[in-house]
Amino acid sequence: MIHFRLDPKTGTPFYRQIIDQIKFGMASGNLKTGEQLPTVRALAVDLKVNLNTVAKAYKELEIQNILETQQGTGTFINEIKIHISDKEKKHKLQEICNEFSSIAFSYGFSINEIINQLQKQK
Repeated sequence: MIHFRLDPKTGTPFYRQIIDQIKFGMASGNLKTGEQLPTVRALAVDLKVNLNTVAKAYKELEIQNILETQQGTGTFINEIKIHISDKEKKHKLQEICNEFSSIAFSYGFSINEIINQLQKQK
């Protein structure tokens, strides 16, 4: 199971962030075929968002045949191979780096300090 996290600073709508996290979770192997996702209500409460936000994300993924909702049982990952394009991966990495660097720079870290720390984490 993945841990969902929403970031209001990105400007990306919350439902889109949920969709992206599910797709990236599948592509990375963190979400497996047949795995059950939290209910709409449970995820909305956990993320502190409106039920409709989660319902919209789940519905869009159902339309794309990525999720399957079984009445009374829950929402499950469908048997579908997700491929994240190189362009989409690059864009996501750029978003992550922009957020990370703005936080690090606001604390006064230099680019060399950041690079050194990242290299230690390999």
